[in-house]
Amino acid sequence: MTRTKLIAGNWKMNGLAASTAELDKIIAGAKELPSRVELLICPPFTLIDRFADRAERSRVAVGAQDAHPKASGAHTGCVSAAMLKDAGATHVIVGHSERRTDQKETDAEVNAKAAAVIGEGLIAIVCVGETEAERDAGRALDVVGTQLAGSLPAGSTAANLVVAYEPVWAIGTGRTPSTADVAEMHAHIRTRLRDQLGAEGEGVRILYGGSVKASNAAELLAVADVDGALVGGASLTAEQFLPIAQAV
Repeated sequence: MTRTKLIAGNWKMNGLAASTAELDKIIAGAKELPSRVELLICPPFTLIDRFADRAERSRVAVGAQDAHPKASGAHTGCVSAAMLKDAGATHVIVGHSERRTDQKETDAEVNAKAAAVIGEGLIAIVCVGETEAERDAGRALDVVGTQLAGSLPAGSTAANLVVAYEPVWAIGTGRTPSTADVAEMHAHIRTRLRDQLGAEGEGVRILYGGSVKASNAAELLAVADVDGALVGGASLTAEQFLPIAQAV
């Protein structure tokens, strides 16, 4: 099945108002990409509305890095999916390994956040991935399968869900798994998606993330069931990000 490739940039806790200059370069470069490629930038909350305004009517979508499961209320410091939509976001990353680790987010919490995102008509990018210890123990497939079972909300479809596989040990380390490892995991995720979502599971895009850069993008994106990439540090500049999209 042919799926449009999604190249998503997770800016994490990086970016100030001056970063619109890099966004402008990404928007300009996106004009030259083939139609089978979609670009997404997920900046910090503080830049979403600014970026969404600049990216309007361009080939670049703007997303967020997290959402609270409640629509509103006494939740100091939190941002709801409704607020993100109001600011111009179209996608929301939930369950990133840094939040699962640093904020101790559980599969149930990720599920609730994804449900809130989908409920607002946005696209949820649900992250899964194993630690180095879990892979070394031969548990990688089981760990990711369990995360999928607990994190994907009812009502998930190919239109409102993207799954991002990020081996935790490869994020920001410069290390990447072999293409055989990536192929095995993405095939496993595809099978689990079919089991959980039926026919819809065939259309859900599965992104690979973890030290993706221009030098390895073509090889990774050529792997079966790799429908794009979730890019961290290399998404912060057009110079590094655009070549990843061009590798499609």
